Amino acid sequence: MINADDTAQRLIRWQRDHGRHDLPWQEDPSPYRVWVSEIMLQQTQVTTVIPYFRRFVERLPILAALANAHVDEVLALWSGLGYYSRARNLHRAAIRCLEAHGGELPETLEALMELPGIGRSTAGAILALSRNQPHPILDGNAKRVLARLHCVAGWPGESAVSKELWRLAEAHTPARNAAAYTQAIMDLGASVCTRRRPACATCPLTTDCLAYQQGNPEAYPGRRPRRDRPHRQTLMLILRDASGRVLLERRPPAGVWGGLWSLPEATLDVDPGRAARELLGVEIAAPRTRPTLRHGFTHFTLDIHALAARVDGAAARIMDAGERRWLAPAEALEAGLPRPVRTLLEREFEICNETRSGT
Repeated sequence: MINADDTAQRLIRWQRDHGRHDLPWQEDPSPYRVWVSEIMLQQTQVTTVIPYFRRFVERLPILAALANAHVDEVLALWSGLGYYSRARNLHRAAIRCLEAHGGELPETLEALMELPGIGRSTAGAILALSRNQPHPILDGNAKRVLARLHCVAGWPGESAVSKELWRLAEAHTPARNAAAYTQAIMDLGASVCTRRRPACATCPLTTDCLAYQQGNPEAYPGRRPRRDRPHRQTLMLILRDASGRVLLERRPPAGVWGGLWSLPEATLDVDPGRAARELLGVEIAAPRTRPTLRHGFTHFTLDIHALAARVDGAAARIMDAGERRWLAPAEALEAGLPRPVRTLLEREFEICNETRSGT
């Protein structure tokens, strides 16, 4: 039988010697900084998150600064990380903390879980890492370690499997040194007990690990049932006025890329000139097709067909209001943009610069 207290202590000792100690949110593990990092790290690699985190907390160093910021600024800082509902929930939760919790994150699991975007594992990580409170976590790394340690079969997204993993997470979380243990199990999953080719020879838990003893650690946890992703297509219009500004429009608050600035869209079965007239009330000139860009979402794949064109100056002045804006290239790239839209604009601005320079 696996001794939970013993495995916790072995993990803590291993982390002290081999774990990560130089992550930027570890420099000052305040509840606010831990919270921001945990939201950013959901389904995103640490190496990707680090520059985003540094830029975010440099601009918005405390919870009150986040609450008082405009959502456009928050989304701009988040641009490129994906899952933009997380940024909007971060902003909403900060506002609620300012209104109902004295400008600080709550100190109890239940109160934290009432905030937008904070589930049980994220709340546990915030309290464990910043306040050393003994709350279990169950992020992807912890799921993998516990599933292999105890040979828990099945996909963690299934209710019964999740329930069993939470039971084990609670059993293994020590009453003392919760911060060290929580960091340890995350570090072990990230660097040793990896999804593919785990480095079992360097793992401190091999003497207890049932999956290792069976010789099939990669069989745990079970994989998500395979589903075919639908394939969708859209046409994005890259419209420039006489001064080189590009037209952006804000997407609806709900749905894909909610609240971000994007390019006007049309369906592929409508003539682009007609689409511009009917959707935007403008005439376009010198349309030029651009290479198609494929972008993968969790539940579907999107092929973005792009068309660049000029717009009459008088029409551009009429349109520059409300949820549509004409922005200079530098201003457009500073806005909160979905990653593929940023890629389209960077390509377009590069093409225009090359054309002007004659290269």
